[in-house]
Amino acid sequence: MGTNRNAGSPGKGPAHGISRRSLLIGGGAAVVGGGALAAQEIRRLWWRVPGVGRPREPGELDYAGARWIAASEANWRRADRPDDYAVDRVIIHVTQGSYASAVRVFQDPSHRAASHYIVGKDGRVTQMIRELDVAYHAGNRSFNERSVGIEHEGFVDRPQDFTREMYESSARLTASICARHGIPVDREHVIGHVEVPGTDHTDPGPHWDWKRYMRLVRAASTDPSAGSAS
Repeated sequence: MGTNRNAGSPGKGPAHGISRRSLLIGGGAAVVGGGALAAQEIRRLWWRVPGVGRPREPGELDYAGARWIAASEANWRRADRPDDYAVDRVIIHVTQGSYASAVRVFQDPSHRAASHYIVGKDGRVTQMIRELDVAYHAGNRSFNERSVGIEHEGFVDRPQDFTREMYESSARLTASICARHGIPVDREHVIGHVEVPGTDHTDPGPHWDWKRYMRLVRAASTDPSAGSAS
């Protein structure tokens, strides 16, 4: 976990404030303020038209085994994934602190970073950002847009923090995310924060047991309830 995980400069992303009158679709392209956009960009813009976005309920969960605590809106941005950005990665983090401290900083608007989920040493799962939305967790804008982030309570240099309850609970969560988004259950698509291009983070660190974890994720993936949501 860290601060300023690359929210991305406002000027480099899709246009904001698009109205029905300013969005014209035809021939697989759109004209927004006189500029041509590719069809892929249309999908990233269309949900912003009033009345088009998916209905949402406060506190709605993507994973039935979680409880909801909302992160500060400064630490993520609204999206409509996978319609605007395909989700093809799960990124594993370690909080470098307690469960309570992770919740606290993710609720702090000055932190400018948060993950979708936190998993405690006791196996409890808290969702703080919808999977529809882009969390600022990876330190790389592209990877923020394409991934779901999971924080794990503890420190990278304390292997005792990675408990059986944590591994098993996190594996069920990751299997559920992969099932929902059609993500292959392998190390190319389930990665550590350290593996994100351009990052200066080292988590989950050398004591995270990837072989054990991926074995648990694969086992959970065979459970028909793995992809269920509330």
